[in-house]
Amino acid sequence: MSRSRGRDRDQEMGAPSFDLESWIPRTEVGQMVKDGTITSIYDIFRDSFKIDDVAIVDLLVPNLTETVLDVGRVQRQTDAGRKTLFIATAGVGNKNGIVGVAQAKAAGVGTAIRNAIILSKLNIIPVKRGCGSWECTCSNPHSIPFEVEGKVGSVKVILKPAPKGLGLVIGDVAKSVLELAGVSDIWSNTFGDTRTTQNFCKATFEALRATYSISHSSEWGE
Repeated sequence: MSRSRGRDRDQEMGAPSFDLESWIPRTEVGQMVKDGTITSIYDIFRDSFKIDDVAIVDLLVPNLTETVLDVGRVQRQTDAGRKTLFIATAGVGNKNGIVGVAQAKAAGVGTAIRNAIILSKLNIIPVKRGCGSWECTCSNPHSIPFEVEGKVGSVKVILKPAPKGLGLVIGDVAKSVLELAGVSDIWSNTFGDTRTTQNFCKATFEALRATYSISHSSEWGE
C-alpha cells in the first residue's frame, strides 16, 4: 500500500510549537542545549554528539518540513495467526543543508508515520552543498560539490553535481529527499531494484551523508 506522489506521499505537516520552559531534558546533550552551552545543531554535528531526544531537534531546527515518503503493509505469521503491520518511511529537512530519513513499523498507519518522523529527526545529518559541475560556475549551493554514492540492499545511488537550472534527474522518491536537503540540481545513476522505495530513500540519504565524509570534510557551517 504505497502512497501516490502529489497526494499523501509528499504530505507536509507543520511542526508543533516548542515550549523551552516546560521541557525537561532526558540526556546530557539536551541539558547543554537548554542551558545554552550548545546553540546550533552544527555544534552537535561537529562534536559527534548523539541525538537521543527529539526535543533537541525541535529547538535547534524549528523550521523542519516533515514528509511521508512511503507507506506499505507487511504481514508475519504468529502463533495467534497472521499479523499485519504498516511500515512508514518519512523524511525531514530544512531545505537548507539538513535532512533525515527513517522508517518505522506499527499496527496503525498513523502510529507508523509518527514514529518514522520522530526517528527521522533523531537521524538528521548535515549535507555539504555547492556547485561542483564543470558546466556551471555560479558558486551557489544549489547542487553538491563532488560525486558521492550510497548503497542499501540491492539499490545503489550515485549523485553527481549538475548545472543550475537542470533540476533533479532522479526518481520521484529520491527527489523528495534531495528537496528536503535543499539540493535542486543533480545528475544521477541508479542501480538495483529502485522500486523498493525504502531502500531507494535510504540509499539517497547515504549518498548525501557521504558529502561530509572524512576524506572530503574540511569545514562546517550553516
